[in-house]
Amino acid sequence: MTTTPEPANLTPDQKKYGAHDIPSYLDPNNIGPYEIYLEQVERVTPYLGKLAYWVETLKRPKRILVVDVPVHLDDGSVAHFEGYRVQHNTSRGPAKGGVRYHQDVTLSEVMALSAWMTVKNAAVNLPYGGGKGGIRLDPRKYSQGELERVTRRYTSEIGLIIGPEKDIPAPDVNTGPQTMAWMMDTYSMNVGRTATGVVTGKPVALGGSLGRSDATGRGVFVAGAEAMSKLGMPLEGARIAVQGFGNVGEAAARIFHEHGAKIVAIQDVTGTIYSDAGINPAVALSHLRATGSILGLSGAEEVTRDEFWGLPCDVLIPAALEKQITLANAGRIQARLIVEGANGPTIPAADDLLAGKGVTVVPDVLANAGGVTVSYFEWVQDFSSYFWTEDQINERLDRIMRDAFRSLWDVKERHGVTLRTAVYIVACTRVLEARALRGLYP
Repeated sequence: MTTTPEPANLTPDQKKYGAHDIPSYLDPNNIGPYEIYLEQVERVTPYLGKLAYWVETLKRPKRILVVDVPVHLDDGSVAHFEGYRVQHNTSRGPAKGGVRYHQDVTLSEVMALSAWMTVKNAAVNLPYGGGKGGIRLDPRKYSQGELERVTRRYTSEIGLIIGPEKDIPAPDVNTGPQTMAWMMDTYSMNVGRTATGVVTGKPVALGGSLGRSDATGRGVFVAGAEAMSKLGMPLEGARIAVQGFGNVGEAAARIFHEHGAKIVAIQDVTGTIYSDAGINPAVALSHLRATGSILGLSGAEEVTRDEFWGLPCDVLIPAALEKQITLANAGRIQARLIVEGANGPTIPAADDLLAGKGVTVVPDVLANAGGVTVSYFEWVQDFSSYFWTEDQINERLDRIMRDAFRSLWDVKERHGVTLRTAVYIVACTRVLEARALRGLYP
């Protein structure tokens, strides 16, 4: 009987389980969202000094609420959906984070997203902790009335832990201003007063802020442009590939295009298109709205979903869902700069591979902080009932994003680490300083 020799240079997990029989949960490509976050915390712990005493605070969500959401459907039947609201940390202020509707929502995902919100808010020094919510359903399969009933029931179920000074939801994947209007109205009816500050991302007519729809994409642009300046990359004529053409990806592509960059590739749920001559995002959006797909756009060729990762470009913007850049595709990426518009799009092992290739990654917790920054502006405006102009919103957003990027880049250079690690050093230090100062009660 012969045995297959084990390869040299085995990892500790391979030595323990065998090189060809590693459990799926140890496969770096199959790591869960919250495990990704925990690994990021582990990597930053050596830089926390005495504050490492409190590091377990970062690893454990403060509060997790799992709710049943029963609703009457249009056909008269009753459907049950599972909903979540996770408050990861409130040491620096009320929890803040969006609510997503998606058929693949899991508790691990919502936990990770809430934790990344804690880091994100601290990174740009907003007076918030981190929270996140979600409902596992495919909104494409339900009518507007059904989605309203789902939203209102979910809001009532989580109403005991949300509030303008407790936890402030916002839009996320497959939710938007209308969803927030329903949430605000439901909460207001339950507390007996109009509480505009319970959510952000509302319609302007209900206390929403100007500039909110483009805020996340605008922040991606500001962070990307700052990184390009640091790397000596000209913005004019830069080749940009964008994954995701929703609120974030479309706005980022449009603003980069307006500043002279060339959008060479777009990928969304309908397919992938490429044009060496460049794609006008406004034309692509019109085509998408008219046909329901980005495919068939004049002057752009269709390529496969997998080919997208190897397309020639200078800047790659993943603005879809988490865990998109893995060991399976990171090695083919030609971009010199990655600006993460999505939350958690790069797994840690791929992060290491990219760093080894000399690729700079502007992490999600910095790059897409524009949305929560303008949400903060909206929250402040609701409290004061005094509203700012869109120019004031954009000017303040640009300044906060630019100042945050430059200070975090300095930390990166000082410690000789990746930008992601630098962001975590600063953000985790701020959170744990607050934890240490507040102490434990009782």
